[in-house]
Amino acid sequence: MTKRTALPTPPDQAGYALVHGDIVALLEAARHAAARSVNALMTATYWEIGRRIVEFEQGGQERAARGQQLLLNLSKDLGQRFGRGFSVDNLEQMRLFYLAYPPQRISETVSRSKADPLATGQSETASRNITLEQLAQALPLSWSHYVHLVRGTRSVEEREFYEAEALRGGWSVRQLHRQIGSQFYTRALLSKNKRAMLEKGSQAQPGDTLTPDEAIKDPYVLEFLNLRDEYSESELEGALIHRLEDFLLELGSDFTFVGRQRRLRIDESWFRVDLLFFHRRLRCLVVIDLKLGELTHADVGQMHMYCNYAREHWTLPGENPPVGLILCARAKSALARYALDGLPNKVMAAEYQTMLPDVELLQAELEKTQRELELRRFGQDGLEGKE
Repeated sequence: MTKRTALPTPPDQAGYALVHGDIVALLEAARHAAARSVNALMTATYWEIGRRIVEFEQGGQERAARGQQLLLNLSKDLGQRFGRGFSVDNLEQMRLFYLAYPPQRISETVSRSKADPLATGQSETASRNITLEQLAQALPLSWSHYVHLVRGTRSVEEREFYEAEALRGGWSVRQLHRQIGSQFYTRALLSKNKRAMLEKGSQAQPGDTLTPDEAIKDPYVLEFLNLRDEYSESELEGALIHRLEDFLLELGSDFTFVGRQRRLRIDESWFRVDLLFFHRRLRCLVVIDLKLGELTHADVGQMHMYCNYAREHWTLPGENPPVGLILCARAKSALARYALDGLPNKVMAAEYQTMLPDVELLQAELEKTQRELELRRFGQDGLEGKE
């Protein structure tokens, strides 16, 4: 007689919900703690890098030329050794960070937290004996916070105001960015009831909160750890981008793949280019951006911004200006548009239009891919329903 295996007893729903909730809270807290720990050490490290850059510059007579060449050399050599995160702009940000938070301020902050205060007048020497952990305690906000504080404020008083309010209210980076953008400092100064103004301003809005995933995937954290940030906003977008990449490469030998989800930073804002190709006959970069909704004027303006950035930072000597391609994959139709307005003359624009794929061909491919994805998903749903 065959012995039947007993089926597992269904868990108590109420008890399971408690266990599941506790584990979710534990994991989210751990992720936040991991992000804070990495951010703290990253901030301290970048302050120390800024110190070394400033001290090197102070050793020369021509600071501007000497400093710029140093940043160029460091960007190249550190990038080869440690990966991303060491562009000239980022290194300049570290330099400005050190200047905004000099050793005297750091030493005074550390001395207040120690039983044996550091001697007055010896802050420069004392700051050299501070460990990265102590330095991280003296700089309690994240690196992203300090980027906004250094770049986004116009005076020491304004920076100190936002820093104090961010610490007091536990502001996220988004909340700090929003408050700086709304001139909260100026409005607080002009307000007749400053206490009420500060209390109201400290209240977070729904979009201010960062999820654990967003904290972990902060571009600065990813660069510091030399991790890749290649994820799409949705399954549909990722599938469309992957198919477009294959399709353009299948058109012939003109297109050469450069990168996917290529990130760029303009001021304190991060952007991501979906696909980046090089066209061999045109000798130019082709910047491709996919939109899942209707095409807007903002999309066109953003593409021109991408092309201007690519021309300044990604284009090599002897190459032609980059061209942008905006692809809109709407629910029942597709739209493709080249951004050619930034080219030097109409002759070059006409040449680009002759050699680049026809927009109708691109639109047809988008629609075809969308239909295939929908049928595939419908087929999977149908099979699951039959099971």
